[in-house]
Amino acid sequence: MTTKTWVRVASAAAIGASVLAGMSCGRTSGPSAPTSADAKTFLDNVNETMKRLQIEQNQAGWVQQTYITHDTEAINARVNQKAIDLVARFAKESTRFDQIALPPDERRQLNLLKLSLVMATPSDSNEAEELTTITSRLGATYGKGKWCADPSTSPGTGPAKPESCLNIDEITKIMATSRDEGRLRKVWEGWHTISPPMRKDYIRFAELSNKGAVELGFTDTGAMWRAKYDMPPDEFTRELDRLWDQVRPLYLALHAWVRMKLHDRYGSVVPPNGPVPAHLLGNIWAQDWSNVYPLVAPLGADAGFSLTNILKEHHIGALDMVRTGERFYTSLGFAPLPETFWDRSLFLRPKDRDVVCHASAWDIDLDTDVRIKMCIDQTAEDFRTIHHELGHNFYQRAYKDLPVVFRDSANDGFHEAIGDTIALSVTPEYLVRIGLLERAPDASRDIGLLLSRALEKVAFLPFGLLIDQWRWKLFAGDIKPADYNKAWWDLRLKYQGVAPPSARGEEFFDPGAKYHVPDNTPYTRYFLATILQFQFHRALAKAAGCTDPLHRCSIYDSKEAGRRLNEMLSMGLSHPWPDALETISGSRQMDASAILDYFAPLKQWLDEQVKGTPIGW
Repeated sequence: MTTKTWVRVASAAAIGASVLAGMSCGRTSGPSAPTSADAKTFLDNVNETMKRLQIEQNQAGWVQQTYITHDTEAINARVNQKAIDLVARFAKESTRFDQIALPPDERRQLNLLKLSLVMATPSDSNEAEELTTITSRLGATYGKGKWCADPSTSPGTGPAKPESCLNIDEITKIMATSRDEGRLRKVWEGWHTISPPMRKDYIRFAELSNKGAVELGFTDTGAMWRAKYDMPPDEFTRELDRLWDQVRPLYLALHAWVRMKLHDRYGSVVPPNGPVPAHLLGNIWAQDWSNVYPLVAPLGADAGFSLTNILKEHHIGALDMVRTGERFYTSLGFAPLPETFWDRSLFLRPKDRDVVCHASAWDIDLDTDVRIKMCIDQTAEDFRTIHHELGHNFYQRAYKDLPVVFRDSANDGFHEAIGDTIALSVTPEYLVRIGLLERAPDASRDIGLLLSRALEKVAFLPFGLLIDQWRWKLFAGDIKPADYNKAWWDLRLKYQGVAPPSARGEEFFDPGAKYHVPDNTPYTRYFLATILQFQFHRALAKAAGCTDPLHRCSIYDSKEAGRRLNEMLSMGLSHPWPDALETISGSRQMDASAILDYFAPLKQWLDEQVKGTPIGW
């Protein structure tokens, strides 16, 4: 799983793939009772109209995110409103065919169309326009977000001094590299100043979004999201609890070790038996701890190489990094990316305008115009992120010939898992094969390698779970506006065992400092993706004939692994996700035991290291 880039399908692209899962220009029936032929005509019209409108929406979204201006925000909001209004109306119309006997694929398309919305606008046109305007404004507020350390740059205090203002890229670098606790605290608090202006908008957003969901027959927006997983919403919630219970002991051991080492480094700022301050974990959201590896690495267990240094020493620039990622997929048997990918993608942050640099993958025309958008740096993290984002593009190409309603992943966790599955194959052995590393470190280095990977993957799991826990409770009314921030930090304490570096009252809106909240992107997909990627990796490594320990297996250049992967990708959303899971893994149940297999040597080592020290918080 990548870090700081957790997207995996971009805001407008995500809306395109999820919100625009079906669309109709008008009614298809007359006064008589609908027939199966009417349903077929209806779906044909839906698929045709959906493709046309989704292209329009994706194009507007791409421009809005790569040229952030007042006008592009307004254009994107209007296009989104038109699309979402039509989907909402269509979803209501589709119930006319509920009692008609239909072929299974047509029945599935109708069912999916009812569950296709990420956000349902109310039927009242003024409220619908208000909601889409708010969502566009929330996304733009995040995209333009900067923390200006010099108070003179604050609005109304005089001329701005751009050199004292930090965007998310610069914030990320400081959080990753600084070991000055005071500096980290200041930067952490500074970035979280971008989100309080979102608070009022988010309250209204929740009200209007819930109103639209209720009109579609759901109790609230959260219930609408959870209904998309081929199981009842309550059963899905229990499934998440089961998966978390499987991996929680591993997380607790990792947390205890990291806390102990950070206490050694920072003293009483890090309590020996309490939560870890969020600003000391190497990431602005404390969702990925890999940047503190130098502080927590065991003696004599260095990974033996630095991929970041290798990229710099070999002068591997942004374009070369992407081409290396493409070659991984072609080694599995996939066709190369089209020339338009190279002409139209965004690989570097422009110097002349504001853009949303959050890494994302786009399927602009639901056919061949696939792209990625990210501001690539010469780092190991971005190298893996590229492999991740390309996974979306190759998934999109694999299912492009299905009916448009089915052009999505088996569930949204699958889309995120594919690229991360490939990234798990970025092993030392893979780096040797592509000429970036002279020799792979021996097994004595494995604890270091596994710890580094656990700081990225295992540390993310509770964060991947809690964001939607917060939103689902908010949508359900269990969290009131007066407690938004308190509830956020209560959940972060419960799941992550982290705490803010300073008091965070309700004058703040800290959830808004995380991209996916103002962008309205469901987040449970990333928790599921973390579970699934290891399950996929274990199955594909076996198909590739790898007999090494799982953490040393790479499927690079395995046509059999590629064949099995493509078979699953080509199914898109045409079958329930257990069918797709069975195709690639032989199991119909999501299973976190592959994570435990992968990290088994590390878990044994951690248990020995933290024996006799406090576990939990």
